[in-house]
Amino acid sequence: MHGDYEAQRHWMEITTRLPISQWYFHDLEWWGLDYPPLTAYHSWVLGKIGTLINPDWFALFSSRGSQDPNLKIFMRATVIVSEYLIYVPAAVVFARRYGRLTGVSIWTATVGLVAILMQPGTILIDHVHFQYNTVMLGLVMACMSSLLAERYKWSAVFFVGALMFKQMALYYAFSIFAYLLGRCTFPKVNFSRLFGIALVTAITYGVLVLPLVAGTIYDTYRGVGSRSDLDGPPPPLPILAWLTDYIDTGTFYYPVVEMVVQVLHRVFPFSRGLFEDKVANFWCALNVVLKIKNYPTELLQKAALVATLLAIVPPNIIIFFRPRKATMPLAFAATAWGFFLFSWQVHEKSVLLPLMPMTLLLAGKQGLNRDIRSWVGFANILGAWTMFPLLKRVDLRIPYAVLTLLWSYLLGLPPTSWSVYTDEGFGGWSQVGTATLHTLFYAAMAAWHVAEAYVAPPLHKSDLWTVANVGVGFAGFGLCYLWCLWRLLKDSDLLPSYATKTKTQ
Repeated sequence: MHGDYEAQRHWMEITTRLPISQWYFHDLEWWGLDYPPLTAYHSWVLGKIGTLINPDWFALFSSRGSQDPNLKIFMRATVIVSEYLIYVPAAVVFARRYGRLTGVSIWTATVGLVAILMQPGTILIDHVHFQYNTVMLGLVMACMSSLLAERYKWSAVFFVGALMFKQMALYYAFSIFAYLLGRCTFPKVNFSRLFGIALVTAITYGVLVLPLVAGTIYDTYRGVGSRSDLDGPPPPLPILAWLTDYIDTGTFYYPVVEMVVQVLHRVFPFSRGLFEDKVANFWCALNVVLKIKNYPTELLQKAALVATLLAIVPPNIIIFFRPRKATMPLAFAATAWGFFLFSWQVHEKSVLLPLMPMTLLLAGKQGLNRDIRSWVGFANILGAWTMFPLLKRVDLRIPYAVLTLLWSYLLGLPPTSWSVYTDEGFGGWSQVGTATLHTLFYAAMAAWHVAEAYVAPPLHKSDLWTVANVGVGFAGFGLCYLWCLWRLLKDSDLLPSYATKTKTQ
């Protein structure tokens, strides 16, 4: 239904044209609001600004699917302005602090910063396909910068903001919790710090939810219900039926409870199934051979929970016992990869979450050397490649090719250059193995593009090339997860040979 562009425009329409108590209930079949309250407030601000320019852009019902070129200019401008207000400053501050922490030159940190800001996947999804992921990612980077500066209460404020903007920020929640808990525990327990962080977290949540709660109470006082009759009778909401067994619907606070339950139901869509579209994670790859989507939902939910915990617990145990600033991006990346590969209801765009902290490594010590640059580059090129079926549907093949090839050229990465593997010569079997492995994947990606463009799949396997994309992508992302976990172990001095070497140095 006109894609994510229409979803974002429609949310601006909902938040500016309807009472706040109806935001999460209105016409859920047409891009119903399904992000946390901070996204709703952001949409309200942008919708108010857009209405001043042209009220017809956000007129209920009649503006659906609008192709007004001026509206498109306005909408894309909102993405760029939001990014420059939040994401770019957060990236600049993080690169400077991380570079200073790890003792790299300003030039190296700046090159890393340029690579971070020019990530092809982020630009393609936010600027072209249309999302506001950089707002959430920028708030997470601001949280990480605050952790580097040991401003733990500010880190809590920024992360709550990220989580209240997009629920996918949960990918980082375990690592932030483990790191903060480690900082409050070692070298000695600091109860005052722990209490302060918990208090600020609770206050921030309260402040961000308050407008929604206060608006609902005010609407109730005015006699405005949660469901609008503008588009016919309200649809049934079985998720709320159980509330009436415990709470009298006539109480003044029932609409608030109803709103909170509806927001949680919309934000965490367990009813959508294990996955919707084809995505390069474990479950979609496994479904090719086992058809696991036919299994009972309860079983799949438990399997996803167990598999995700098995993937994310190791990096978070490490960052808890060794809460080092320099290894923070590795812990964040490994945890986010674990969520992407094994959790419930993953979208292909979610690959931006593990790519962000992994790419931040470029601004740190040895960030531009062969090992880190080759793996970070491989992950980003592979991430953009796995999103190609999505990008192709909205005719973004040329921007995809230009941005990925430009980024690979600037960093000396395949397919434009193999200098990342050859400039320093080959120093051992691990480097030869990495170069060989990556080359095989790059060759597979290139061959896939040729086949997808010129070879029609068999009639009984019309999705053959998409399935092949999923399989190659899952294998590559699994290797990225293992590399991040191995580097985290190594840089935390938990591997015996590296720990001994560090002590002798």
